[in-house]
Amino acid sequence: MSKRDYYEVLGVAKNASEEEIKKAYRKLAMKHHPDRNQHDTSKDAEDKFKECKEAYEMLSDAPKRAAYDQHGHAGVDPNMRGGPGTEGFGGFAEAFGDIFGDMFNQGGRGRGQGGRQVYRGSDLSYAMEVTLEEAARGKDAQIRIPSWEACDTCHGSGAKVGTSAKTCTTCAGAGTVQMRQGFFSVQQTCPHCRGTGKIIPEPCPSCSGQGKVKKQKTLEVKIPSGIDDGMRIRSTGNGEPGTNGGPPGDLYIEIRLKKHDIFERDGDDLHCQVPVSFITAALGGEIEVPTLAGKAAIDIPEGTQAGKQFRLRGKGIKGVRASYPGDLYCHIAVETPVKLTEHQRKLLRELEESLKKGGGRHSPSGESWTDKLKSFFS
Repeated sequence: MSKRDYYEVLGVAKNASEEEIKKAYRKLAMKHHPDRNQHDTSKDAEDKFKECKEAYEMLSDAPKRAAYDQHGHAGVDPNMRGGPGTEGFGGFAEAFGDIFGDMFNQGGRGRGQGGRQVYRGSDLSYAMEVTLEEAARGKDAQIRIPSWEACDTCHGSGAKVGTSAKTCTTCAGAGTVQMRQGFFSVQQTCPHCRGTGKIIPEPCPSCSGQGKVKKQKTLEVKIPSGIDDGMRIRSTGNGEPGTNGGPPGDLYIEIRLKKHDIFERDGDDLHCQVPVSFITAALGGEIEVPTLAGKAAIDIPEGTQAGKQFRLRGKGIKGVRASYPGDLYCHIAVETPVKLTEHQRKLLRELEESLKKGGGRHSPSGESWTDKLKSFFS
């Protein structure tokens, strides 16, 4: 079976530039690669892939292309001209590598000097406890975190004083190596120098060849007013340093709200339990309740029941993104007197008898409860 014209296979003109040929091949290789056509049992995709691969190998090599332009397939037939050789494989590998670079592009990396891979440093997390008052008003705080600084002994080189680092012979200082398996070309971090491109024959004893030592540093942190439990503050560039000159990571300060003796926070609102004597609950009166800004007064109406809720507008917390503060909810807890004297017990029994004579009007929930019990047992 006669071969198709190489220019026709790639779909380019005979005067096409090298870039046009490379672009056409990349498009066809992506389309017909066997890994992308595993469902095709007819092998058409595989045959087309091999065809465009062969066309590119010939047309990407200037001498072979000249021979093909002059003599056609006979000019590059190995049986007639001693074989195409391997001179053009570099161009093919370059294009093929570009394709798989597009297919399996990896983020988070960059290129440093000499082509070495550079990596962004890891982020750090710091848990900070704050009181409810501090969260409401905001505060300026100082924290101490671990940091890396250049070694004073080797001045960051990692090599023992009087010696120096050597270029890695495995990767020639690139920090990466190419691993080939058939058509595939995969770039990996050099296992010998671990991506640095340098080998240190005699490491610095102070930093063990790292060129840096771990220390503590103090940071000024501004806690905004209204911050809540679980929120995070980012401190840019105060994470771990990058590798091979890569940028440092960030520090995330996670807020942990301490339990308060009186208040419970619910978003921008506050809640508190207010104990009230059963005499005050029955007769009514004015009581004082606490707020974050001081004291406030509440008028307790006569006959207030346990669990009654009073709302003080604007006495909560103004959240980080809120335009006005939340509210304070006071929940009434009616207290039952304890450790009564015999005289007090007598007075309460007399009160109870008096209340019974008044019927259900003294017990707002009693009649409904009695009705529910009758319905339940019947």
